[in-house]
Amino acid sequence: MPEGHTIHRLAADHREAFAGRTVRATSPQGKFADSAALIDAQVLETAEAHGKHLFLGFAGPGWVHIHLGLFGKYTWGAGATAPPPTETVRLRLANPDSYADLRGPTTCALLTDAEKQAIHDRLGPDPLRDGDDPGKAWQRISRSRTTIAALLMDQKIVAGVGNVYRAEVLFRHGIDPYRAGRDLNRAEWDAIWSDLADLMREGVRNNRIDTVRPEHTPEAMGRPPRVDDHGGEVYVYRRTGQPCHICGGGIRTAGLAARNLFWCADCQPA
Repeated sequence: MPEGHTIHRLAADHREAFAGRTVRATSPQGKFADSAALIDAQVLETAEAHGKHLFLGFAGPGWVHIHLGLFGKYTWGAGATAPPPTETVRLRLANPDSYADLRGPTTCALLTDAEKQAIHDRLGPDPLRDGDDPGKAWQRISRSRTTIAALLMDQKIVAGVGNVYRAEVLFRHGIDPYRAGRDLNRAEWDAIWSDLADLMREGVRNNRIDTVRPEHTPEAMGRPPRVDDHGGEVYVYRRTGQPCHICGGGIRTAGLAARNLFWCADCQPA
């Protein structure tokens, strides 16, 4: 499932391609046909993200709410050369310059302002949203017996963090993923939040996840670059059994809340 930086990048892409302009909207698959008819030939006013949720704002009809889930994906291209959409396309937005095809999302629905606000209300603060308060998440984390690894993946507590950023930020701060939330102190949480914001902003800029510090890049360490379809250079994510870039110990993995957890027991001691 895409992490929050991908959704913020998609919001920026929609603003760049369509904001302030009339768009044509169709649903070749048919599942969004009635709503597509309502937004067709309307002006896209804005696009925004909160965690893993994308919202496309139209002046009259309201908001198109998109959650990609495990299988959703976008295809982008130039409007002048747009191929005929296939029957798998849930929503095509297009103008003379650009088109965007959405396939396989978990959610694609037209919402009112109130329905959109209800989604924001149930989500935690997002490190990529200006003004979101990390203290709101801290109130829940500081009282919880649940592991910090599980808390970071709970979208009601922190929105947008997925398995990669969860594993990497805990490694970067030397925090045992099994430590209970209430055993963190506020300084540790503030450092995690600040680091997440920096790492995820970098992810938006580069459209990939890189989490290693400059001294641990392949060039600095004289090691081969990482080869993985999930993106860039990382410390622990999907590196089970490989040597830690810092201490040389083997990276561990275990299941936690139906997801794989990755960590270095030496650099993240209990």
